[in-house]
Amino acid sequence: MFLTKILEKTEYTLVRGTLDREITSLVYDSRKVEDGSLFVCISGTKIDAHFFLADVARNGAAAVVIEKPWLELSEVIRRALVDAGVTVLQVPLARAALASLSAAWFDYPMDKMTVVGVTGTKGKTTVTHMIVSILKAAGRNPGLIGTNGVKIGDTHFDTTLTTPESYTLQYFGAKMVEAGVDSVVMEVSSSGLKFHRVDGISFDYGVFTNLSPDHIGGLEHPDFADYRASKAMLFRRCREGILNADDENYLAMVKNATCKIISFGADPADDYSLTEVKYEKRNDKLGCDVKVDGIHHLEFFADMPGLFNVYNAMAAAVTADRMGIPEEAITQGLADVRVDGRMEEVYANGDFSVIVDYAHNGLSARTLLETLRSYKPKRLVVVFGCGGNRDPHRRYEMGAAAGKYADLSIITEDNSRFEKAEDIIRDIHIGFDPTGSAFVDIPDRRQAIRYAISHAEKGDIIAVIGKGHEDYQEIEGVRHHFSDKEEILEAVKLLYGEN
Repeated sequence: MFLTKILEKTEYTLVRGTLDREITSLVYDSRKVEDGSLFVCISGTKIDAHFFLADVARNGAAAVVIEKPWLELSEVIRRALVDAGVTVLQVPLARAALASLSAAWFDYPMDKMTVVGVTGTKGKTTVTHMIVSILKAAGRNPGLIGTNGVKIGDTHFDTTLTTPESYTLQYFGAKMVEAGVDSVVMEVSSSGLKFHRVDGISFDYGVFTNLSPDHIGGLEHPDFADYRASKAMLFRRCREGILNADDENYLAMVKNATCKIISFGADPADDYSLTEVKYEKRNDKLGCDVKVDGIHHLEFFADMPGLFNVYNAMAAAVTADRMGIPEEAITQGLADVRVDGRMEEVYANGDFSVIVDYAHNGLSARTLLETLRSYKPKRLVVVFGCGGNRDPHRRYEMGAAAGKYADLSIITEDNSRFEKAEDIIRDIHIGFDPTGSAFVDIPDRRQAIRYAISHAEKGDIIAVIGKGHEDYQEIEGVRHHFSDKEEILEAVKLLYGEN
């Protein structure tokens, strides 16, 4: 592809060289440069790719995109680029440039599909899966991008980021177009917005679930205001915004929006208002029967429990309705939805049920346990731990939530990383012990799960939380295969002889 074609939607200044170059690859990892590459220098928090420009020139790059002014580069680097005849382009923001260059490189695949972006603190994974389930019920061919990876048809690809880097997004977009995908539904993280990963994508629909303090500090957001402002960027990148008006941050999210706003919530004044909800158990499945009025009347049974899943289901149903999906497909899609590791009922035998969920902080644990309480179990049993090398306040808060809402807590390990599980459990007890609730400490997570199931009583709900969809246990920097779901089913097999 010629360089001029790749640059057609990118703001740049030609520093030296010619634009009349054939480009063989677009890369932002200096180790992947080859003859004819266009290399984009990303100034990261730990590594500044500008330092590798001399190596990039020697390895055959045809052109480089820099963010720093030419004269701020060392003389050695400038000489290497000149001697190799490399075209040098300067841009205001390299990450933004990478996004537009990637879109052009893959021939703008996202423009060839309906694109739905879902943002918020909680519920992104669940809502995207719900929308995909509805679209499949309507006969559409949707693709999925998010925390659980990328799904194209029956093929799954693992990813490390909720919202992958812009090049990766466009790469998978091209694969989706090739596979006949007509709609892509993606989780849009605050970092994905802040660090320009979704630049170059025009969203048809943007969806807001809720907002609470998270991802604050470190390399992400300095404070809540920055976190919220990053989330709100989605509604300047979409044609129509569908937002939870019952969240206290709703007005801040729509304040600078440039899209059409559609609200949903419990207020009759909302565009779609919740008029009735019943918590029911159907065929051993915990769920919610929901009625919505407003622009259109919608009725559906969401096969996932709790008020927060009512709102998740509303977000999905309203989005589908705005897309012109028939109500029968919405009803079918929400009744059939399964979300890996999100309030997922792994086992039920009429006597007790076992649920897996990703809840890994105080707020999510409290919300989940409150929800399960509403189904009036004989006992609510929770198996949980906390991750190592993370804010210890999360341990206190999870301990306090478990102590307040569970009848029995089995406190165990999570991803202990470079800490000892026993030390993390000791921190959990700082929040747990003042509640006076019943507990058992079993550091080995496999044994903790087996203990919970072997001591189950009729009418119990057992919640194994913290890891959800994860299939590993990280200890001393090494990831070992471990799946809560697999361990639950293995425990049932060993104890009850069931497959």
